[in-house]
Amino acid sequence: MAQSSRSGSGSAGGLIRRPNIIGGAEVTGGSWTPNINPSDTSDVIGEYAHASAADAGAAVAAAHEAFPRWAFATPQERADVLDRAGDEVLRRADELGDLLAREEGKTLAEGRGEVARAGQILKFHGGQALRNHGEVVDSIRPGLEVTITREPLGVVSIITPWNFPIAIPAWKIAPALAYGNTVVFKPAELVPGCAWELVDILGRAGLPDGVLNLVMGSGREVGPVLTGSTQVDGVSFTGSVLTGEHILATAAPQRTRVQLEMGGKNPLVVLDDADLDIAVDVALQGAFGSTGQRCTASSRLVVTRGIHDRFVAALAERMRAWQVGDARASGTDMGPVVDATQLAQDERYLAIARDEGGQVLGGERFERQTSGHYLSPALVVGTDNTMTVNREEVFGPVASVVEVADYDEALAVANDTEFGLSSGIVTTSLAAASHFRRHSGAGMVMVNVPTAGVDYHVPFGGRRASSYGPREQGTYAREFYTVVKTTYLKA
Repeated sequence: MAQSSRSGSGSAGGLIRRPNIIGGAEVTGGSWTPNINPSDTSDVIGEYAHASAADAGAAVAAAHEAFPRWAFATPQERADVLDRAGDEVLRRADELGDLLAREEGKTLAEGRGEVARAGQILKFHGGQALRNHGEVVDSIRPGLEVTITREPLGVVSIITPWNFPIAIPAWKIAPALAYGNTVVFKPAELVPGCAWELVDILGRAGLPDGVLNLVMGSGREVGPVLTGSTQVDGVSFTGSVLTGEHILATAAPQRTRVQLEMGGKNPLVVLDDADLDIAVDVALQGAFGSTGQRCTASSRLVVTRGIHDRFVAALAERMRAWQVGDARASGTDMGPVVDATQLAQDERYLAIARDEGGQVLGGERFERQTSGHYLSPALVVGTDNTMTVNREEVFGPVASVVEVADYDEALAVANDTEFGLSSGIVTTSLAAASHFRRHSGAGMVMVNVPTAGVDYHVPFGGRRASSYGPREQGTYAREFYTVVKTTYLKA
């Protein structure tokens, strides 16, 4: 493990290099991974240290050693750190939003919006540090007082995906720190830039050494340590179902608490009585915003027969008008796919959809002035709910249309999935909206708004294969990051 004093940056021939951060020290590791701009693959943002299993073990040990100090820090100390960090994130929204767009491929507007959300999350949980309330109840036995309090869980491994490179880390790290836990943070290998900046900001905001540790690189190398160590008390993961199930199996022998946010195959129901303009806008934003690379994206459009043809025609026209290009260019509506592997996956699913009888509108790969991973929005029509494109998560700018006879069939199709993250309906009928809200099998339900987009102060999560464990975000985050203690006191 090669180390240097904490300076915040390094360079090699003018190229920015960012180290892992373990126990407050910079740890370079044995190799470096380039961070590539998906809008322009000739643009290398910087090189980021590649952590080894030994580095991960050192990070867990540092978090374990730092835990007693942070667990008994005053709520005000924790609140102040998070509040200061939130202020800096918000001040640097333009700069960090540009970095996010550059490394992940979101448009500048989406990148800045995500950064602002991260800042708001940090400040919200700064307040939550001061609101970790308990209870006092009367015992059934005379002379006894019963208190119910919440204490920090311990060392938490946080493993995040590439599609929200600063918001998802913030909404996991902020409550973990607010309630007195220490953290080992492993971001997705594709997007280390925003992760490094967030950890650096929190460190300079006053976190003691070892409270927040950053290990970057391959999950295959560091994952077994972060999920299988006996010194890890909790694992919070967002990513694929396959990886989530593996983490659950790895953590179970140690009885480690696990929180998983995984896939989605989210339905948007469009009824005959829907306002067509609203329906098209909700579908467009929900399916293709952030290049469709969201677990809450509207990937299945379940449309009743009376509005189907008009809806498809209007949506296809809006899709053709969308500008796809460099994420940081003015006028871009949708940026590139995140990398070549994801682009190949998108195209594979489109090929399967054609083979199974679907008609693909859009979904064309093309070139811009820069060499990037560009794919136009794709709409697959003429599908039924048994087709692969309607069963498996594509995770790209691909949406399919299932035509149904009426609301009852639409509800049945919407619920016919192994997932249960988000769902939506577009209708002018209060009765239909109310019935759908109650009978949808998803953890989050949207009426006349896109399936993607949840405020930072409300719970986030789904059912079935989409989620496991307590909800994320808002006050509900406390359920995962704290343990309950019951105390009897006789005066």
